[in-house]
Amino acid sequence: MTISAVIHTDQNAYTAECLEVAVITQGSTLDGVVRNLKDALALHLEVEDLAALGLRDHPRVKLIFDVPLSLRG
Repeated sequence: MTISAVIHTDQNAYTAECLEVAVITQGSTLDGVVRNLKDALALHLEVEDLAALGLRDHPRVKLIFDVPLSLRG
């Protein structure tokens, strides 16, 4: 199973929120939030039973970018 994380942005920061596990982090840049997400997930998962979560030994993270869409109208 892959862990999915949604990355939201506003004018000042990026926020990443995992959908399958309780991990949320932020960063001032896109690279920063991805780095912080990897660190936060590693810390969170080192005390979890990966098999119970449906994860393998080296899970992957799928990033989903949530960006506003401006419609004309």
